[in-house]
Amino acid sequence: QVHLVESGGGWAQPGGSLTLSCVASGFNFSRYSMNWFRQATGKEREFVASIASSEYTFGDNTRSGDSVKGRFTISRDNAKNTVFLQLNSLHPEDTAKYSCTRTVFWGPGTQVPVSS
Repeated sequence: QVHLVESGGGWAQPGGSLTLSCVASGFNFSRYSMNWFRQATGKEREFVASIASSEYTFGDNTRSGDSVKGRFTISRDNAKNTVFLQLNSLHPEDTAKYSCTRTVFWGPGTQVPVSS
């Protein structure tokens, strides 16, 4: 059974940084691309970043949404079945619940409030 659990969320100041983690279980982690999405209260769900499986060897294996490009970085540790999202230069509009996903499977999410 696919299981995804995020952690690392919490209050941050504008300009601050956080590192989110998502531990996966129940499937062969290295063979799947992984994604981060976010959803702010009253807004549509938004794509944040994705990282390809370890089988992808054709250059940059990551993609980012336009609103976070250059500020957020996705990475993975296949030995630990974990995908990370490094959030830098946070803005108040980054306030949202952040969820990791694998195809149709979603974790419960972790809240990131950004305010001064």
